[in-house]
Amino acid sequence: MPAITLDEIDSTTRAALERHGALPWIAAEVTRAVRKAEAVGNKICGLYYLESYCAQLKTGRVKGDVEPVVTRPRPGVVHVDAKSGFAQPAFTRGLPEAVKAARECGVASLAVGHAHTCTSLGFFTEQIAREGLIGFGMTNASPIVAPPGGKTRVLGTNPMAFSVPDGKGGLAMQFDQSTTTVALGKITMAKAAGERIPEGWAVDADGKPTTDPEAALGGSLVSMGGYKGWGFGLMAELLAAGLTGGVVSRDVKPLKAPEGPPHDLGQYYLLMDPGASGDFYERLKQVEEGVALDEGARMPGQGKADTDPVILEDTVWAQTRALAGFPDKVL
Repeated sequence: MPAITLDEIDSTTRAALERHGALPWIAAEVTRAVRKAEAVGNKICGLYYLESYCAQLKTGRVKGDVEPVVTRPRPGVVHVDAKSGFAQPAFTRGLPEAVKAARECGVASLAVGHAHTCTSLGFFTEQIAREGLIGFGMTNASPIVAPPGGKTRVLGTNPMAFSVPDGKGGLAMQFDQSTTTVALGKITMAKAAGERIPEGWAVDADGKPTTDPEAALGGSLVSMGGYKGWGFGLMAELLAAGLTGGVVSRDVKPLKAPEGPPHDLGQYYLLMDPGASGDFYERLKQVEEGVALDEGARMPGQGKADTDPVILEDTVWAQTRALAGFPDKVL
């Protein structure tokens, strides 16, 4: 398997997106997310999505040439209309105004509506934290989760992410997780690899536990912690759809299908100023000291570093180069 530098992943991904209709600045913003995902080993949100990005650019399911519209209807409220375009450039356009609002008000919301799937939410909340603010984000997705005790899909995996600044321009902690036991991509990747999945990840169409990824995809994923995870999923659903103007999960069509209506998803973020109380960083220090009492324990996200170069599967890198229109290369 080839070892590919992040810069080469960056340039090839950008070329692929531009070749399929994305404006250069939009391609650059989406590429930043792909690059970061590959750098931290988040394969599901990296090059794994590039083929569908390109296919949907060609069919118009995602718009690669639209300018997001940013408004601030209230002092602590920023809204971005992504215009059926990618989530990454829409967030980039809205972030400066949201940061300004949070510093003025102590807390602010950033609602991105009518957007394509954002893949990794941590990519966005990390940017909030690096601005010196606490970032909390959530979104919804195509329906794959039934209520506990039920079998009709109502929610998506509805992930949420939380990033905390360290007061020095870096991160003190970060988590990024679906509200299901696992992300949907792990099921689809297991199916593609011909592997079974652990019991507890999903149920089949009859609501019975299964280790068959194909049966899982025909059934439902399981909320993490049962009713507790289901509650978090509902929270993400209501905020991501209700405060952004995006659709509810039941109306989201399969995210990677090349054709169909735009995703029309919403991503909702809260930006909180840690200086509002004057005590935040002292309490953060106390919590960190408590976590560090046990050897090997750490705050979520601490100790992670970008990998460069990245080891890729031959087929993944060959497909990436083909999407960019690059000639075959002996690896």
